[in-house]
Amino acid sequence: MRTDSSPGTLPAREHLPAAPAGTPVLDVVIPVYNEEKDLQPCVRRLHEHLERTFPYAFRITIADNASTDTTPQVARTLAAEIPEVTTFRLEQKGRGRALRAVWSASDAPVLAYMDVDLSTDLNALLPLVAPLISGHSDLAIGSRLARSSRVVRGPKREFISRAYNLILRGSLQARFSDAQCGFKAIRRDVAQVLLPLVEDTGWFFDTEMLVLAERAGLRIHEVPVDWVDDPDSTVHIVRTATDDLKGVWRVGRALATGSLPLDRIARPFGDDPRDRDLEEVPKGLARQLVGFCVVGALSTLFYLLLYSGFRAVTGSQIANALALLVSAVANTAANRRLTFGVRGRGGAVRHQAQGLVVFGIGLALTSGSLAALNAATSEPAHSTELAVLIAANLAATVLRFLLFRAWVFPDPREDEPPQVAPHAAKCAVPYDPPRVTPYDPSRAAPYGTAPFRAGEAAEPWRDTTVQLLPVRPHDTDARNSR
Repeated sequence: MRTDSSPGTLPAREHLPAAPAGTPVLDVVIPVYNEEKDLQPCVRRLHEHLERTFPYAFRITIADNASTDTTPQVARTLAAEIPEVTTFRLEQKGRGRALRAVWSASDAPVLAYMDVDLSTDLNALLPLVAPLISGHSDLAIGSRLARSSRVVRGPKREFISRAYNLILRGSLQARFSDAQCGFKAIRRDVAQVLLPLVEDTGWFFDTEMLVLAERAGLRIHEVPVDWVDDPDSTVHIVRTATDDLKGVWRVGRALATGSLPLDRIARPFGDDPRDRDLEEVPKGLARQLVGFCVVGALSTLFYLLLYSGFRAVTGSQIANALALLVSAVANTAANRRLTFGVRGRGGAVRHQAQGLVVFGIGLALTSGSLAALNAATSEPAHSTELAVLIAANLAATVLRFLLFRAWVFPDPREDEPPQVAPHAAKCAVPYDPPRVTPYDPSRAAPYGTAPFRAGEAAEPWRDTTVQLLPVRPHDTDARNSR
């Protein structure tokens, strides 16, 4: 949708013209299934927009999801007529499957996709990918639910979209606002390690990718968009909603059990001041204290309930030992996952064993306090016992946090030698710009799903902040054929 000027208002904003040149920086994927009617005007309109406004070289990839009409022929015609257009065909349906295949094989440092109907105003494309080119963000999404977005669609789709967003926030604690808008981008180096963790091959692919990225601490940039609903959309709402809910359950269960190795895709930002080593400042102390206090409060309540239950059938010492043992196991597991961010099953047994040692110290403190109380009075009141136990547990809690932080769940970075940030190492020597060559579709490797494993990148991509240089009208590099 284009925002035209009207009487009494400021004129519509226009991009400054820029000439593309060099190896593609952006690869825009258009997944299609039986879109013979809309494909050609979509690609030509997108190509014209990018050629006029995008300051870097680009590529448009048509990803055909096993179309049965003339969509493949239309795609081949466009690829033959427009040098920046390529086509790729899958023999299986699934938007997620198409994006995974094309993104995994693309050599462009910034990967994006948009729906063929171009419901989203293309003026949002450059703001979408700019934070990824600059290195500021890892992923970027268009949001129809942002306050400044302008959306034209029926009440049914509006209700479904907002209900789905509430489900994601309530079940998966998602903080991004719009998971299903067909307007997203990701850095290639991030995609190489993130995509192998995404299981869905259909419409839930977007949501799963965003949830995992957010849980891993990656930065997601949101762009408000102008969006007009396509009344001829072929999306089956009921089936898609059912599949999405199944995906929410699957991802939620995986996150709860810690079966996803999200720690492998945590990004060391390097030049972020918050990540620099500061002397005499413990790393993550404030966040860990808050998490430990929350877990401790719940554990104390759980312990008191257990003690009251066990005390009804046994003596105070046995009831205290049993309640403390059960609550200690639950406390160690909760602090392991929530406070200190340890995921997966690796080291879980050792952590529980160390937690039991900490439990023994707490048992000694609380048992000693009970013994002192029984020595002071032969039949103390139940309320007095609880008060003494609360005081003893408070003392044990402080010691438990210190032992957890320094012994059970130490920060592995504290034992590593200091390293020079990547950007500092690059700046230590004179910069030699890379040789820029035009993209030749005939020499490109055929698309296919690369055999990536979680946490491993097939070919590390260097920092685009240094390598990608904006094109100016007076640039006349003889090596540039364009």
